[in-house]
Parts: sequence; C-alpha cells; structure tokens
Amino acid sequence: MTLSSDTIVAPATPPGEGALAIVRLSGEQALGIVSKMAPGIDLHKMPPHSSKYAILRTGEGQMVDEVVLTKYVAPSSFTGEDMVEISCHGSDFIVQKILELAISHGAKMAAPGEFTMRAFLHGKMDLSQAEAVIDLIKADSDAAHQQAVHQLRGGFSKDISGLREKIIAFAALIELELDFGEEDVTFADRKELEDTVGHLLHFISKLKDSFRLGNAIKKGVPTVIAGRPNAGKSTLLNQLLNEDRAIVSDIPGTTRDTIEAALTIHGVRYRIIDTAGLRSTSDAIESLGVDRALEAIRNSSLLLYLYDAFETTAKEALEEMNALNLDIPHRILVANKSDLSMDAQPMSDIGCAQIQISAKYGKNIEELCALMHAEVIGDTSLQDQSIVTNARHFDALTKAHESLIRVRESMRQDLPSDLIAMDIRQASYHLGTIIGKVDPDDLLDYVFSNFCIGK
Repeated sequence: MTLSSDTIVAPATPPGEGALAIVRLSGEQALGIVSKMAPGIDLHKMPPHSSKYAILRTGEGQMVDEVVLTKYVAPSSFTGEDMVEISCHGSDFIVQKILELAISHGAKMAAPGEFTMRAFLHGKMDLSQAEAVIDLIKADSDAAHQQAVHQLRGGFSKDISGLREKIIAFAALIELELDFGEEDVTFADRKELEDTVGHLLHFISKLKDSFRLGNAIKKGVPTVIAGRPNAGKSTLLNQLLNEDRAIVSDIPGTTRDTIEAALTIHGVRYRIIDTAGLRSTSDAIESLGVDRALEAIRNSSLLLYLYDAFETTAKEALEEMNALNLDIPHRILVANKSDLSMDAQPMSDIGCAQIQISAKYGKNIEELCALMHAEVIGDTSLQDQSIVTNARHFDALTKAHESLIRVRESMRQDLPSDLIAMDIRQASYHLGTIIGKVDPDDLLDYVFSNFCIGK
C-alpha cells in the first residue's frame, strides 16, 4: 500500500448543530494551506503543539469564522504527518465553508478512515490498533470500552507479536536445516520443537475461545426470555429494565412479536429480547410470533427459560427447555411466581443454572442479573486481558491454528523439513495479517541476526 502525498481534510466531529466542531487537515501542505486560510498567520512560525486564535477568510476577504488553530508537527501527531485541527463554531454550514476553503487552497477530501490509515502506514500503530480506534468510538458499554482501550494500547498486538516471533524463530531453525540439508545438519531437537508447537496451539486456542465472549461484549449479549404464554416474560422484561416496556396482560398470547431493549450489568451490555409464548396455535399471527421466538432463541447467547412455578414443575420446565433442542451457549431455568408456589425448589444436576424469582414483586431480580453476568462472563477479568472481539482476527487465528496442527502432524510423521516449513510460513503469515506485518523479510532478518551462517 502506497502513501498518498495529498494533504487531506475532513470534519472530525459528527454533523449537527452544537457549540463547537473540528475540521482536521493532515499532510505536507497542511500548515501552508491553513496559513492561506487565516491571513496574517504563518503556522510554520508557531511553536509545535500549540494553539492560536485566528479568523478564517475567503479569497475575497469575507470572514468565514473565528476559530482556534492547533498545530501538530510530524512525526509527533496522530497520523505521523504535519496536522492542523481547526476548532470552529458547530454549524454544518460553517464546517462546509471551511472544507470548501481548504480544498480551494489545495487540500483533498479524506476518504473514510484515511487519517487512521496514514497513522498505520507511518508506524504510529499496527493494524489491530487501528481497528481498535473504531471499536473505541462505537463502544457502548464499560466492557466494550475496556477491550477497545486494551487493544488500542497494544496489549493484544503484544500477544500476537510474541506468538509470531516464536513461530519465526521456529521457522528459522527449519530453514537452516534446509540450507544445510546436504550436510545432514540438525539445529534443534524435534521433541523440543513439537513441545513449542503444542504451547503455541494452546495459546491460540485460548484466544480463539475468547471470541464468543469478545463478540458478545462488542455487540451486546443477545439474551432471550422464552417460555409458555402467561409465564410472566413481559413482566420480567419490565422489571429488568425498571420501566413499562412491554404490555402485560392475563390474556394468553398478548405478545405477538419480539420486543428488544438494552440492559447493562456490571459494565456488559445485554440485548434483552421478550418473545411470544411457546405453544401450538391455530392463530396465524400468533403462530408467526412463535416462529420468530424460536428464531430469536436460535440466535441467542443466553436463554432465560421462564416458567410459572404455580402451574409447572421444575422438571416439566426443564423438559420443555431441552425439547427445544437448540445449541445455546448459556441457559438459565427461571422459576417465576415462586411467591405463590410450594414446588419451586431448585433441582440438582440439571446441567444449567436455575433461580427462583417473582417478576411481579421484583423478588430476586438483582440476583438474576448477577447470575446472568456470572453465566456469560464467569470469573473472567476483563481488565488488561486479550479477548478477541474482531471476526477478522478470529479467522486469522483459526487459519494459523490449522497450519500449526499440520506442522505438528508432519513432525510426528517425520515428513521432510520443506513441507513443515511451508505450513510454518502460513502460520506466521496469518498472525501477521492481524497486526499488519506480512513482510517475508522478517524471517531473513531473524536468521541473519541470530545465527552466523557465513562463519
């Protein structure tokens, strides 16, 4: 990817009316272009990383706006280039006039993500850190924010780079054996190398396994409340949200469609979905609601199967839930109306979590929230831990894992080193795509810096 020499400009704040807006320029001509926009001010003479009041004017001398100019000098800027940020009044009209003025003096409108792309190309961040920028912007919960910050600060990159360095070191040994193949030279014990591959596979597996949790943190945990009609599903939704979000009625089949709302528990966002009661019905509209309920359950990460403990035993409810025969990662059997029932005691060894509540009176709702969090997050600490939240990263890790499995099998079968080397290169390549390092010269650098081949 080649770096454009154009100086780019774009608004750095969203459109809409507000007190302030920011227009950003980056590139070799950024200082000169803004100097032309603000007659009487030469940004080249301003101290680096300083701000100055200015009046922007058109070529005809007409005032555009009173602004504050902030100067950043390469390489100490977000993009690694000379940059200027123009803080102006928050009017879409003013922002548009400033953009037009900058373009008239030689700037070019930035493409989506181009400022961050330039930061990557100038080595200010690696590819996974660049992707964390948009995750940080879109974070809508404390957990999503923590993970984006961890990735932006390079925690995830450090883990991937460490893995890749071990693979490159492994590859270097195999390449040396190939170079000295005619002399029957062995540079490393095969058992030791096989152990190294085992450790790499274990670490990558842990990262892969974290994707389900990471994806849930990033997008919100899809949580479905399901059960028979009149089990109290809509009442539970209202209690969880502490508002009358769903219509509550004693008439069976009131809920005909899915109702979705967001709930944050201990910094993690849960997308709570109330569904139509599960039963056979001749009503075409209610039947469609049941179909949508089953579809929502299939796409959920957490199922709250609610049953009326006054009318249904825990054993019957468990059989109903298991009869859905759906592969759902997390399930909680919820006995509602436990204040009316004498048969709401939890069963033992049922293969899922369970709790007694009264949705009507709010009994054990906080305990249910705690159980939901424990079921999804468990004892996992989200602070400063690498959790895969990006589907592209998961795909690359999966491919690297597959390559290393082939390496291990080839070594166990004592296959030629050139076949092993090919799969090692593939594993290194796939990990490199995560952080944007796919330069084949990395392998040569390692060989020449760590071994005296010509000695």
